[in-house]
Amino acid sequence: MTLSLLFLHFLLPLVSSIMALKEPAGCKIRITDKGLQMLKFETQKFVEEELSNITMPEMKGSEGRFHYTITDVKITELNLTHAELQFIPELGLLFDVQNSSISLSFNRRILYWFFYDTGSINASAEGVNINTALNLIRDNEGRLKINNITCEAKISKMRAKFSGTLGRVYDFLARFLTTGMRFLLNQQICPALNHAALVHMNTMLETIPVRSEVDQYIGIDYSLIDDPVVTSRSLDMHFRGMFFAMAHQNQTLANYAVDPVIREYDRMVYLALSEYFFDSGMFSYYTAGIFQMDIVKEKMPKDLEMLLRTTYFGAIMMLNPALVDSPLALQIAVNSPPKTSIKTSGATVVMTATVKVMVLPSGLSPIQLSSMTMETKFNAKVSMKGKRLAVHADLRRFKIFSNQSALESLALIPLQAPLKTMLQISVVPLINNWTKRGVRIPLADGMDFIEEVVEYHNGFIVIGANLHFSKGLREIITGDNGTDIESNNI
Repeated sequence: MTLSLLFLHFLLPLVSSIMALKEPAGCKIRITDKGLQMLKFETQKFVEEELSNITMPEMKGSEGRFHYTITDVKITELNLTHAELQFIPELGLLFDVQNSSISLSFNRRILYWFFYDTGSINASAEGVNINTALNLIRDNEGRLKINNITCEAKISKMRAKFSGTLGRVYDFLARFLTTGMRFLLNQQICPALNHAALVHMNTMLETIPVRSEVDQYIGIDYSLIDDPVVTSRSLDMHFRGMFFAMAHQNQTLANYAVDPVIREYDRMVYLALSEYFFDSGMFSYYTAGIFQMDIVKEKMPKDLEMLLRTTYFGAIMMLNPALVDSPLALQIAVNSPPKTSIKTSGATVVMTATVKVMVLPSGLSPIQLSSMTMETKFNAKVSMKGKRLAVHADLRRFKIFSNQSALESLALIPLQAPLKTMLQISVVPLINNWTKRGVRIPLADGMDFIEEVVEYHNGFIVIGANLHFSKGLREIITGDNGTDIESNNI
C-alpha cells in the first residue's frame, strides 16, 4: 500500500505536467451533420463524375464456336439515388451507396463459324452497393488530410440487351458476357474512388490555408494542433489560430487564453475564436511596429493645434521665443501590445500609448514639449462575410494624463475632448482600414459562410452559420471559374 501511494505521489505530478503542455486552440471549426447533408449533394455529384470516367479494358473470349470481342465500354448513366454521407466516430467520413444502378453501352464483334456480326450492347448494373470510409488525420504540416480509404463495391446483377442483325440469336450470350462485365466493373469502382479521395479530395483540402500571409506586416498560422475529433454528430477541428509578424516570424505570443468551446449543433458550421486569436494579431502588428504615427501639418486639426499652442505657449517661450510660430506635432506610439477582453456583453480592446507634443523648428531636430500617457478602450464588433473575418472598432473610452506631474495632468483636461475627436477622425479609421479587409478563415475554396450569427461568451466568440457552395467540388479541385484570390502561402 505504501509503495502504491509513493508511486502515485510521483506519477500524478508527471501526468499533470504532460496535460499542461497541451496547446490550447486559438480557432476551432465544427461541421455538423446538417453541414454534412449540404456536402452530400456535392460529394454525390463528384462521385458520379468520377465513376463516369471509368475506363474498362477490351474483352476477348469464346464460348463454344462463338468468338467475341467487347470494346468501347462507356458508362452512360448513374443513378445513385440511395446515397448517404455520415460521420464515423473516431475515424472520419462514410459515403454509402445502396441499391443504385449504372447504365452502360459497349460495342461487340462476334464470329460464329463463317458469320461475322457487329453491333452495340446496352447493359444495366442493378443492386449497386458502394461503401467507402475515409480516415481523416492531421498531417506533418498541420493540414487536414485523407490518410486512408477503405472501399467495398458490389453489383448484385447485370442485364444486357443486344441490337443488330442477329441480336435475338445472341441473347443467350448475355448471361455469360454480363458476368464478366460485372466482375470487371466491380474491380474498377474502388480504384476510381481511391484516386478521387487520396488525390483529388486531398488537392481540395490543400486550398485551405495553413500558414499564409495576411498583409505585408503579418501572417497567420492555421495548422491543426491535433487530429480532427469525429463524433456521430460532428467533425471538430482545432487550429493554432496564431498571427505572427512577417519580419519576426519566430517572435510569437504564448497562448494562455480560455480554450473556446462549441456546444451547439443547430447550424451547418460553427467557428470559435479565443481572445488569443485577436491578441496574437495585435501583438504581431505591435511587433511589426505599425502602432505608431505622427500627427503633423495637414493631419493636425486646426482647433487642436490652436489649443496645443495655448497650452504650451509658456513652455515654448521659455525654450526659445523664436519657436512660437514653428509647427507643432503629436507623436503617438503604443507602448505595449493591445489586449482583448471578450465577455457575454461584447468584445473590447484596451490600448495604452505614449503621446509626445513636439515643436518642429525649421532646419533643426524636433524638440519635445511634453509627454503624456493615453489610455483608450475600443468596442470591437466581429463580422463574417464569405470566409473572411473582419473587426470594426469604435472608441469607447479615452483618458490622458501627464508622465511628469499631477499638476500637468490637470492642465491637460482641456485637451481631452479635442484629442478624442482627433483619434476618432484620424486614428480609428486607420485601424479599421487595417481590419476591414479581414482575414480568411480555414475553409476550402468555393465554400462560404452565410446567415451568420455571432455570439459572445466569456473568453471567446462563436459564429454559427450555414454553408454555401459558390462552385462544385470539381471546380474547386481543378481551380476553374475563378479560384478565390488569397494571400500567398508561406
